[in-house]
Amino acid sequence: MIEKTGSISTTTSFVVGLAAGAVAIAISLIIRSFAGGPFIPELASQTLFSLTPGQFESQAVANFGPLAKYSAFAGAIIANFILYGLLAIWVDRLQNKLHRKGYVGKAILSSVVAYVILLIVTISLVTITEARTHTQPTSIIRLVLSLILPQIAFGFTLSSFYEKIRRPSRKPVVEKPSETTTQIDYKKRALLRAAIASAVALPILYLGLNRLFPTQEVQPPSSSSLSLLPLQSKSKPLGFEDPRLAPLLDSEVTPTYLFYRIDINPIVPVVDATSWTLTVKGLVNNPLTITYEEIKAMPPVKEYATLQCVSNKIGGDLTSTALWKGVRLKDVLQKAQVKPGAKYIAVRCYDGYDVGIPLERGLLDGSILAYEMNLAPLTSEHGYPVRAIVPGLYGMMNPKWITEIELVDNVYEGYWARNGWTNVATEDTHSFIVIPGQAPVRDRFRNLDVENINIVPGQKVPVAGIAFAGDRGIAKVEVSTDGGVTWKSASIKDPLSKYTWVLWTAGFTPATAQGNYRIVVRATDKTGKIQTAEVRPPFPDGATGYHMINI
Repeated sequence: MIEKTGSISTTTSFVVGLAAGAVAIAISLIIRSFAGGPFIPELASQTLFSLTPGQFESQAVANFGPLAKYSAFAGAIIANFILYGLLAIWVDRLQNKLHRKGYVGKAILSSVVAYVILLIVTISLVTITEARTHTQPTSIIRLVLSLILPQIAFGFTLSSFYEKIRRPSRKPVVEKPSETTTQIDYKKRALLRAAIASAVALPILYLGLNRLFPTQEVQPPSSSSLSLLPLQSKSKPLGFEDPRLAPLLDSEVTPTYLFYRIDINPIVPVVDATSWTLTVKGLVNNPLTITYEEIKAMPPVKEYATLQCVSNKIGGDLTSTALWKGVRLKDVLQKAQVKPGAKYIAVRCYDGYDVGIPLERGLLDGSILAYEMNLAPLTSEHGYPVRAIVPGLYGMMNPKWITEIELVDNVYEGYWARNGWTNVATEDTHSFIVIPGQAPVRDRFRNLDVENINIVPGQKVPVAGIAFAGDRGIAKVEVSTDGGVTWKSASIKDPLSKYTWVLWTAGFTPATAQGNYRIVVRATDKTGKIQTAEVRPPFPDGATGYHMINI
């Protein structure tokens, strides 16, 4: 005598729940891709970012770079799958208790349970993120409607797996071997159906994620950033005649596809410029609403400017230079007629990011609202349709996808400042060695991956790199080949503007190939202040210290 349960095991319920969840997630991803509906893994990763203290975020960026953000997104997708697996177990037990019979009835129950749970999760994530990012409330109606179809798909797919599996009877019965075999066969059928559903859903997930994470376009080999340089910069400057320094000169302006990207989004925001507007409000006499075409019709300015992320390490690759085109921020503020008493410019963005810029910074000639980058419209990755360029401040103060500017009478703390990062964000003086060595900063320069510097006694070894001091400019770069005991001045190429890095070079001739040479670099800004040798991690004010390599 054995009990004839006819019910499936917890493991089987979990597995078929994963398969049904794959269908639901695939449909949710389709809605996100084509209609802009909420995608729970995206919301979950954004919520995690908003709650992560700056110090931990800094360590994650330092250790994993952009992979930290994508790992969180991938983890959120896995968690979403697990949630559906757990829901399947709970729904199966609930149906047993309610003695729910019939395919449609079971499907409706599964859909309702999944919908209620996922709606609670989604609203919770949205509420937390909006509270942390100070964004406008999301339409609850939109959330309610966008979750219906994926959960219906989950419920009916899950129910189809269980359709012919027997439910427990109330009394023990003698079960024939053939009946046991049949029951096992039903479970195999459920798993087979789950495999078929997964085979359909997973490719959709793959294609959907590829749509949200398009492969970064690689610049054709024949194209050169030299076309972005002024005529006087295309000839080799004094001290840079060595052909091994050509890659450094060739990428003095960083090609757009190599320009670093750091923001709070696992998925790049896509903004429709035809419906985009920039609102200027707060302590102004003339509030504005400006369209994309109107901002492009204003008197344009072009400027070269270097950006560096506050979380960049010494010798790190989170720094780049581009040619920007846009309008002066002060021209927009003049149209709005800023009232006396305004102190900060609160800038808010499409993705929920916000930042506070001191008014005096915003009124400088170099502060612009850019809509072009390297002679082309901004890409989505770099803030299309409009972003800010504020020379002298770390990249966190140069927001992308701008939608709103508000003049306020207090010190405004933005997204990262609320997470513990500096709200001053003034660029420190940095100098990095690009040639020779394998410093990460080399990733911003083309063709350096094949650069091979051989150490030959009696032959000059090129040593070169970049130096940057925000909008203060670089007055001098010094290089040591003995670990800082002695120093000699490097040759400096004239900068593209007072807002960009400078290229420097200072070769040396080794006496022997067996020697160990510790190369160190330091720079002095145009105020006469030499960069500090004090080693400081990026959090919270930006990294400091000398860059050094051994060859």
